[in-house]
Amino acid sequence: MLAILGITTPIFLLISLGYIARWSGIIQREQMQGMGVFVLYCALPALVIRALTQQPLEEVFKLNYLVAYALGSIAVFGAGLLLCLKLQRQPLNASAMQALGMAAANSGFVGYPVAAMVIGSPAAVLLALNMLIENLLVIPAALILAEMGNHQGSSVWKTVKQTALSLIKNPVLVGLLTGIFLAVSGVKIPAPLFKAIDMLAEAAGPAALFVIGGALFGLQVKGMASDVGQIVVGKLLIHPLVIFIAFYFVPDIDPLYMAGALLFAASPMISIYPLFGQRYGVGGMSAAAMLVATISSFFTLSLIIWLMTLSGLLSF
Repeated sequence: MLAILGITTPIFLLISLGYIARWSGIIQREQMQGMGVFVLYCALPALVIRALTQQPLEEVFKLNYLVAYALGSIAVFGAGLLLCLKLQRQPLNASAMQALGMAAANSGFVGYPVAAMVIGSPAAVLLALNMLIENLLVIPAALILAEMGNHQGSSVWKTVKQTALSLIKNPVLVGLLTGIFLAVSGVKIPAPLFKAIDMLAEAAGPAALFVIGGALFGLQVKGMASDVGQIVVGKLLIHPLVIFIAFYFVPDIDPLYMAGALLFAASPMISIYPLFGQRYGVGGMSAAAMLVATISSFFTLSLIIWLMTLSGLLSF
């Protein structure tokens, strides 16, 4: 257990440091947002490019991994949507946002740093694969359903177009396409440029954790225990459990990749979740869920790592 805490404690110390920096006024909101832009537009794309150009492409793109992670995430999204919509009779827009909170992990800012500490370099490959699922399937589905829930037929198509445009401009996906092109074409990155990419990639994990801590400052939990509780349980416990089941039934998956998938799935929801929630009338609930999930993930991630060591999936 001490070895496990040795992994998770430094991660959450960095998150705490980001929170303290905002709380103390050392770093202002705009400065923290600038750091977030650096991580999203520079460090994470560099990380993906480095991962895709350091090994053969066929060793990176594991179709069985994509299928298993997609099936698990879609199953959680669908179950969360039905729970809120049919059993609890919540509006479609609120139901879609709750389902999104359960099924889309913060792969770049939390999942990758945690997975990198546990499984090492394969974490960067899994980051690229997971973000394909999240950005091409889960997030677009949630946004389209939320727009439908607003009863604005024209805005649904507008959302589809905006989602497509945002995918084209998504810096991590641009990095993914760049890395694929370099890997397929055999073009070698000049040594000085690769060194710069390597330095940016190394900054991704620590900077992302610091930014997440700063983003938590000012979020509040007020009178939303039921909705927040089910989102957090869905994200931190149900999502990794369903991912485990999906990976169990999909054959020929590297156990190390399976362990990485569970760590990504057990991460809190995407960092822009409160912004989506605000857009569709559940901003307070979304912000509260992200705050509670991020704090709780220290315990749930430690638990999941411990369970994986007991099962033999991981060893330290």
